Amino acid sequence: MQKLDRITVGALLDRVAAENPDNDALVYTDRDLRYSYREFNELCRKVAKGLMALGIQKGEHVAIWATNVPEWVTMQFATGKMGAVLVTVNTNYKSFEAEYLLKQSDTTTLVMINGTKTSDYLKMINDLCPELNQCEPGNLKAEKLPLLKNVIFVGENTPQGMFNWNDILELASQVSDEELDARQASLDPDDCINMQYTSGTTGFPKGVMLTHFNIINNAHSIADCMSFSNRDRLCIPVPFFHCFGCVLGTMTCVVSGATMVPLEVFHPVRVLETIEKERCTAVHGVPTMFIMELEQMDKGNYDTSSLRTGIMAGSPCPIEVMKSVVKRMGASEITITYGQTEASPAITMTSTADPIEVRVATVGRVIPNVEARIIDPETGEICSPGVQGEICARGYNVMKGYYKMPEATAQAIDKDGWLHTGDLGIIDEKGYFKITGRLKDMIIRGGENVYPREIEEFLYTHPLVKDVQVVGVPSLKYGEEVLAFIQPREGASLTKEEIQEYCVDKIAKYKIPSYVLFVDNYPTTASGKIQKFKLREQGINTLGLESLTKIETA
Repeated sequence: MQKLDRITVGALLDRVAAENPDNDALVYTDRDLRYSYREFNELCRKVAKGLMALGIQKGEHVAIWATNVPEWVTMQFATGKMGAVLVTVNTNYKSFEAEYLLKQSDTTTLVMINGTKTSDYLKMINDLCPELNQCEPGNLKAEKLPLLKNVIFVGENTPQGMFNWNDILELASQVSDEELDARQASLDPDDCINMQYTSGTTGFPKGVMLTHFNIINNAHSIADCMSFSNRDRLCIPVPFFHCFGCVLGTMTCVVSGATMVPLEVFHPVRVLETIEKERCTAVHGVPTMFIMELEQMDKGNYDTSSLRTGIMAGSPCPIEVMKSVVKRMGASEITITYGQTEASPAITMTSTADPIEVRVATVGRVIPNVEARIIDPETGEICSPGVQGEICARGYNVMKGYYKMPEATAQAIDKDGWLHTGDLGIIDEKGYFKITGRLKDMIIRGGENVYPREIEEFLYTHPLVKDVQVVGVPSLKYGEEVLAFIQPREGASLTKEEIQEYCVDKIAKYKIPSYVLFVDNYPTTASGKIQKFKLREQGINTLGLESLTKIETA
């Protein structure tokens, strides 16, 4: 069994840079940026010293609100050296959400860009902290965010009241190498080093506290499952603010001495061009990203022959899409990871050694040094192989807890240390897991339990269906009915009746969608997860079922 690595993020980078000094660490093809591990480590040390010069202490909370810019990765490892907790901000957040996160997390320093195409971060932060316009950098006293002292701007034309990123590099000269070394040596692998806010499907978002030990060892297991080495080059189009980007992506590269090749924002053409230009051996993505890349490959000529592996995760992975990625993109050793932020994030994973049929049809076996089991949500009893229940996990990867939310922590992690994921699944005799849905997504139609994932997998086999999402909508007669939102393939013409006919005699009658709506896209979070609750609302409104939502049930 893999030996756990008791090391901090800063010390890890020192070690890997010493072993692979001239290997590419970080490459951005769109801005002609290329750092070797030696150069990247030196830059992270410089930024760490700059943060210390600002007076930032070990354990202090530093938030980053930015797309996948190079400064994001640098901050991840710089804070790992000087001990500040990196609080990741969702790039889709608006004012209300940003205010909640910055306040709830007790953030004292914010690193930010000016915004994205759809969000003006500068306007939002100035609305929240109008005091910025009157203050000197580092002396912010904001009524709404009383703990926030420093705002660091990444970009040109630094706004009033903010430091520029380059100022931090210049401040580094005020702190000696010995002072940084002493700070780094004082850190403990069990210290919280990263805080990520869950999407808040119930109530307000919760700050998941992850330690050096959590994320480094999770990255080791992920790297092992992909057979990663310092010869690999990973294209990272998934956002850094999510575990997919900063653990399965950057941290997994660093533990292996592999090369990080991020994209600032996802675009299918840019992904394919980056893979071709840098001869990437791996690419990560949520299923919708891979679907868009495959579509693009139909339109252009892209050389993805360098691809070997990568991870498809973040939401249920359609078997047909997995097969296409293997066959058409050449990623013959593509893997699936299952987990959640609270588990750093991986719980199970397929490996490159697994047969293709296992790698496309399961989420693999539990990773080393972690336990996972399926329990009956009603009784808590452990389920036999093949019997569906809730997936629970226990081990080094389980979070420290939710920041300042002891009750929510106690609901998620029981007294025996088991994390209750809220996901439904089954395990087979060989220990391979399959995800069958979410506890809260389950549709109960006339007393029959209907699992959307099962219907989605079936409808993916229809030759004209590009993507499908299934939700439950209210029904006077049955309690709930099945609604399928379908994206047809380009140029395809489909009808509700054709979809229903395709299902006849292939899946049980009660599982056949009563309603079918055709759409161009789905509402998603910034990390690419499809928001089924929004689809349900959309379906209720489109089908005129609003009155049925008011029916009270026991």
